[in-house]
Amino acid sequence: MSLSPKQIVDLARNAADDKKAMDITVLDISHISIICDYFLICTGRSGTQVQAVAEHIQDQLRDAGVKPLRVEGFREGNWILLDYGDVVIHVFKEMERDFYNLERLWGDAQVVELSAKK
Repeated sequence: MSLSPKQIVDLARNAADDKKAMDITVLDISHISIICDYFLICTGRSGTQVQAVAEHIQDQLRDAGVKPLRVEGFREGNWILLDYGDVVIHVFKEMERDFYNLERLWGDAQVVELSAKK
């Protein structure tokens, strides 16, 4: 059984929250881009936390049978991108998140209210 993009986002959101990621935001870009359906964006306080958040997300999704198509930026730990096809996850350090400001760049996207943590 494969997970829907929404289920992937929910699992990833919970995993990020487990590792105390800050400012977790989900954008539904399905109506404005063919890149993917959802962006999950979150922030870590340090490179170590950014890596821990990204690793925990990968572990939780792997346990659910979902593997990333690609992972970028893990070694540096400033901005880690986890590409799951219909869901792209961005884990930033604060300065990088402020600089790239994906929420402004994708300002036409709908912000998805986060489901209650299970």
